[in-house]
Formats: sequence, C-alpha cells, structure tokens
Amino acid sequence: MAIDFTLSPAQRELQLQSRKFAKDVLAEARKAERLVTPEERFLATRPTYEAMVAAGYLRQCIPQPAGGDNAGLVDMAIMAEEFYAVNPSVTLTMLGTVLGLLPLLLGGTPEQCGRLLAPFLKTSGAPLAGFCSSEPGGSANAASPPPGEGVRTTARLVGDNWVINGRKKWVSSATGWNRTGADVLCVVCRTSANAPPEQGVSIIAVEGPSSGIVFERAIDAIGHRAHLVPQFGLREVTAPRENLLGQEGAGLMLASAAFTGTAALVCIFGVALMRAAFDYALHFARTEKRGGVHAVIEHQAVGYALADAKTTIEAARYLSWRACHALDTQSPGADELAIQAKIFGSEAAVRVITDLMRVVGIDSYDNEAPFGRLLQDALALPIFDGGNMGIRRRQLHAMLMRNDYDPLTACGGV
Repeated sequence: MAIDFTLSPAQRELQLQSRKFAKDVLAEARKAERLVTPEERFLATRPTYEAMVAAGYLRQCIPQPAGGDNAGLVDMAIMAEEFYAVNPSVTLTMLGTVLGLLPLLLGGTPEQCGRLLAPFLKTSGAPLAGFCSSEPGGSANAASPPPGEGVRTTARLVGDNWVINGRKKWVSSATGWNRTGADVLCVVCRTSANAPPEQGVSIIAVEGPSSGIVFERAIDAIGHRAHLVPQFGLREVTAPRENLLGQEGAGLMLASAAFTGTAALVCIFGVALMRAAFDYALHFARTEKRGGVHAVIEHQAVGYALADAKTTIEAARYLSWRACHALDTQSPGADELAIQAKIFGSEAAVRVITDLMRVVGIDSYDNEAPFGRLLQDALALPIFDGGNMGIRRRQLHAMLMRNDYDPLTACGGV
C-alpha cells in the first residue's frame, strides 16, 4: 500500500483558485469586523458571501450525488484552509451552512434532498442553513436520561404538521439575514416525551422564513466577529410531516454523524490560523533586528520556536487530511481520527499562536499585527463543534472502553 499526500492536479487547481479568491475577495471583507454590532458586522459580509456562492464555492461543498460539485472532505479541507487563513468569519458562514445541511445530506430521502437543497445548488443569492442543536443551558448531555433534561426543544404532530417549541443558541446564521430564519433549519427536538433519548429525539427540517422564529439576541462573540451566532426561540414553528429527516427517534445518531464530518475540518481551521500567524512571525524574524546587530531569526530561541510551530502546523494538516480521507473512504478508524484531529488541531492553534506572539514580542499585542484577531478566532476551536472537554474526549474515552477497540485500527492495522 502506498501512502501519498500529493495533491491531484484538480486539487492543486482548487487550492490555487481558492487562495486567489481569498486574497482578492475575502481579505477586503475583514473590514466588516470593525462595525459596532454583531448584526451590522454580519450583514456587511453579505456581498462577499454572495460572491462565494456565485463563484461556485458553496456547490463545491455539496456532494456530487446530491447535485453539487464536491468530491470529498479532502477537497473541502483544501479550500477551507485557504479561506479560513484570510477571513474566518465569512468562511464559517459558508461552512456553517454546510453543517446545517448535513443532517439532510446524511439522512434525507431523494425527495427531501431534491426539494430542500435547490436554493443551495444555485450560483446566485445568499442561501443559509443552520443545524439547530445547541440550546441555552448547554447541550453536552443531549442524551441524558431523566432526571437530566437532555434535549429540551419539543415537536408534536398536529394533523400533517410538526409543531416545534423551544430555544436554541450558538447556531451559525440560524435567524438569517433578516431575523425570520435561514432557508433551512435542521432542528434537533424531542418527538417523544416518554421514550429514552436514543429513541425519542428526531431532526426535522424547517423551511424559512417562519413567523415562529423569535430572535432574542445576536451573541457578541470574542472571535469570528462578522459571523452571526444568535440565540432564538421557536414558538409554534410548523414543518410538514414529511420533513422528518431519517427515522423518527434516531436524531441523536444522525446528529453525531453530522458532527463527525465537521470535526476533521475544525482541525484545518486551526492549521489556517497557525499558518497566518507563522507567516507574519517568520517575516518579522527575518527582517527585524530590534536594535541589535542580527535579524532575530539568528537567535536560537527564535529559530527553535519557529521550527516547533512549523512542525505542529504540518502535523495538524496531515492529521486533518488523513481523517478526511478516512471519512471519504469510510475506513474503520475514521471516527477516531476525526475526533483526534479536532482535539489536536484546535488546541494546537491556541498554543502555537501564543508562542509566536512571544517571538514577535510586545508588538504582537498591537492590533496592526494579526495575532489578536487570530487568537480570538482560535479560542472558539476547542469549545465549539462539540467541546473538547465536554464531548470530544468523552467520545474517545467511550471508544477506548469498548471491548472490541483495536488501537491499530486508526493506522490501518488489525
């Protein structure tokens, strides 16, 4: 068996095109982060998001069998690194929309996919989707049996419609561009009050706009300053009976499958931020003498710090690619690799950016340098998309406790 991380000609072209688009279009949109309110900042990015859609990048994230142009998670990782290194906020709006569609892509019928995916396959407009999982008060214990609350949002059948009530929080772009809801919301909700969580939670697709979407506030997040993460209510929100995704009561399994795919991409987010920090620190070290005789890169402590940072960047990138490839090929160790990638890449980003700030010194604390915004964005990575402490390490722990766990599966062994 050959192990080869060489990009194909098509992947190399995707990488170069994405890099150019990021430089020409996404970089300029960072100005939106300077506006006052979260909603102002988000709305200011709409033309840039529309340009991404028009250039076909949203289609590049939707699998070919569903009508899109995506050939796999590795391709998404290549594109995401180029975009996220330049503008994490707008990149997260697009990839948050992809996460919002994942329960549909993974559990939807051909009829559901054909009907609900249509706006996202066009190269026009600014369609948004949200995966409504997190709730106020936290969702780390969504599968908790009584007396734990678990999933608190409920859905009941009234005639041929589901009627949904509850509250959600931290859902990318969920309230849309005008507070009436994204084009599609995949809502995790309890559909049976008496069944155990693994049999009583479902995912229902809600088509926006909806008068039952009640905007509460736009969270003024530490990072991703031009990306919208609202807190909102669902009050008597209706969806057709046929908008149930997958099997009734199997929502937690479908949600877990959706988040497994995104875990490997969070690692590449960390790579992108570390890469941007490294580029700045390397240029600084090569050109600055700080009042001395030699460029600071000639000092051993600086050189070693840069070497350690670059080593971590490469290790995280290839772990992410390996996890994406395992998911694409449905390898036995894919879930384990994806979770490991998420933990490693997200926590490495916070550490490496901080270490590179020490290379630059006090000038790294000036907002004219990129470290402040890079670190602000990096702080989210260990705690979103399934927090590393509350969810991801617990998932690995559960794998390790299984009687059939084989430590060599992830590396292709038996």
